[in-house]
Amino acid sequence: MPKQKTNSGAKKRFALTGSGKIKRKHAFKSHILTKKTKKQKRNLTHSGLVSKVDEGAVKKLLALK
Repeated sequence: MPKQKTNSGAKKRFALTGSGKIKRKHAFKSHILTKKTKKQKRNLTHSGLVSKVDEGAVKKLLALK
């Protein structure tokens, strides 16, 4: 059986942590920033974790599971 390829879009967007969780960046931080408040932009700066529900789908894209 051939090897499963990693989705090239997903490998740019997600990173694996040491404990096996998947790190992600927040959306809505790339453009049209003038109408967003400083607080909103600051809070979008920090990275988050992929939720438990979506973890399986992301791992499949990353060819981990």
